[in-house]
Amino acid sequence: MGVRLMVVDDHRLLAEALASALKLRGHRVLAAAAPCAGAADLVVSRAPEVCLLGTAVPAEPGVFDPVVRIKRERPGIAVVVLGPVPSPRGIAAAFAAGASGYVRHDERIEGVERAMLKARAGEVAVAPLLLQQACEELLHPAAEPDDEGARLLALLTPREVEVLMRVADGEGTRQIAAGMGTAPSTARTHVQRVLMKLEVGSRLEAAALAARTGLLDRAAQAAEAADPDLRA
Repeated sequence: MGVRLMVVDDHRLLAEALASALKLRGHRVLAAAAPCAGAADLVVSRAPEVCLLGTAVPAEPGVFDPVVRIKRERPGIAVVVLGPVPSPRGIAAAFAAGASGYVRHDERIEGVERAMLKARAGEVAVAPLLLQQACEELLHPAAEPDDEGARLLALLTPREVEVLMRVADGEGTRQIAAGMGTAPSTARTHVQRVLMKLEVGSRLEAAALAARTGLLDRAAQAAEAADPDLRA
């Protein structure tokens, strides 16, 4: 029997792609939405069995506030967090807020589906390997952990970063061209360069990589630092 669910992610393209894949597997998707800021209102009003909540920054303070509210107002909804390779703090924060599971962004669709079914059944949905990795990090913390998001951001020009942000928002070539004031052929070239530099084969893979590594969040922070007027 299919799961009645909602998919919420700051990057609409990811939410819609995951929702489409789950629909094809027989699940009933009530909504695929962005951004996460409005997640609690939407989930509380629709009351799915399971909410898949995507975040690129699971260790950030307050990122799981929507989960707290969902569980307070609709305790029967199981929330499964989709996040990057997690830190122990990220996993702990997710479960402390009331999440029923944690799944990596790059997990296969079968793994996401298993987590949904376990969460709906009231079980904890987290891969043993993730718990093992978290424990390893706690026991043997890296002195200077690699920052994949920063490394990838350094590969892109400011123009290419803007293109990637538009791709992650689900814009097509013509929308990107119109938004940036360029010809479609130029926008297409920018997209191809982004894919090449990130070493991915599609726009969806680029958006997933950017979300998983926090690249777009770093880009937004850099833009705010360069232009204080962007802070709202």
